[in-house]
Amino acid sequence: MSKQMTGSDASRIQSSQAKGGGNMSSSGFAARAQSAAAHNANSGGGKGGTTGGGKK
Repeated sequence: MSKQMTGSDASRIQSSQAKGGGNMSSSGFAARAQSAAAHNANSGGGKGGTTGGGKK
């Protein structure tokens, strides 16, 4: 089972990369993680640390 990226996950990735001197450009992993988190939030997935899939 795969877990969807959340805003909290993206924040941890960005923080780790910034502290470690990693690639903080718009094409780096942290930017892609943030994009995935935003996509999941907008599509209804990844709310509250869950993977969605609940009945509405």
